[in-house]
Formats: sequence, structure tokens, C-alpha cells
Amino acid sequence: MTLRFSARELRDLGIAWIALGVAFAIFFAGGGSRAVAMLLDRGVIGPLLISLITAGLGFLLHEIAHKVVAVRFDQIAEFRADYGMLFLAVMSALVGFLFAAPGAVHHRGRLTPREHGLIALAGPVTNGLLALVFVPIYVAGALVGSPFLALLGGRGVAINLFLAAFNLVPFGPLDGRTVLDWSTPVFVASFVPAAVVAVYVVFVLGVGF
Repeated sequence: MTLRFSARELRDLGIAWIALGVAFAIFFAGGGSRAVAMLLDRGVIGPLLISLITAGLGFLLHEIAHKVVAVRFDQIAEFRADYGMLFLAVMSALVGFLFAAPGAVHHRGRLTPREHGLIALAGPVTNGLLALVFVPIYVAGALVGSPFLALLGGRGVAINLFLAAFNLVPFGPLDGRTVLDWSTPVFVASFVPAAVVAVYVVFVLGVGF
């Protein structure tokens, strides 16, 4: 398997990463023009860096995982940013809420239902693994008393758990619909734990917020 990225694909990935970083930095600062004023007053580097590393990478590695598995199944696959949706992500953050759909990996070729399901499952699984990567950062931040590390780790855990669970919802174009169409047992075994852990960590423990 040879994984290649075209110049257009690399450009789309870069623009999507930056746009999502900006949108999430505004959103986590409280949203709206007041959040922008606060960021400009207190500095944008830290919040933007945290958003790029947590939300930005969470979204983009999710999409790249789809591409990797699709290519593994001999598909022609490339990420394409949705510039309208990226603009909407930033604008929605500016008015106090966030809707983010940066784009998608488009692939073509013959696929079995199992292969199609595995391509869909790759994205949420990647987010689950990324959440585990951020756990020691969160713990280290708490142990050494570093608010930056604790926030970086906690937000990385929370965002990636949320992305894993949300994308496994069996609705519309989300990955969960494709996984369910392939295998009900695999869907249940992936969605139920992802949803339970996400709700407990994010909403009960309040990690990342």
C-alpha cells in the first residue's frame, strides 16, 4: 500500500486544520465577538495552539484514517475540504455556537459491505485512540501543576471522545450509519461504549471544560 497526498489535498488539509483551530479557539473562549476581544486582549497563541492540537488534529486524523483504510482496500481516495462549511464553522463560533464539518474523504472503487464498514469505522476508532494519547498529558498537567498541559490533555480527551461517539450515531452521512448497515453487532460493540465513556468523561467528570 502506497499512501500519497496530492498538492490540492495537502492544501485542503492545511486550510481545514487552521480554520478549525480558529473556530474552536473562539468557541472555547465563550463564543461571539466578546470571545474574540478577550483572545486579542489576553493573547491568541495559547488558545489557538490548544485548538489546533486537539480539535484540529482530531478532525483531520479522523479523515486521514478513512483514507488510509480506503487505500488499503485499493480505493482511489482523497480528502476534500468543504470551504462553505469551514466558513460556517468560524461564523457560527463568532455568534456563539459551533457547527463543524470540515470536509470528507471521497473514494471510488468496488467495495464489499465489510470493507465499506471498516473504512467508516476507522475514523471513530482513531479518535478513541487519540483520546488515550491525551490521557497521560492530562495527568501530567495535573501532577506538575501546569494549567496549560492539563487543559491541552483534558480537551484532547474530551474532544476526541465526543468525535468518536458523535460520528458513530447511525444517522445520515455519519459513520455510524455505514457501520450499522454492515454489521449490527460491530455497531453496538463500538457505539455503546463510545457513547457511555464520552458522556461520563465529558458531562459527568467535566474533563476538558
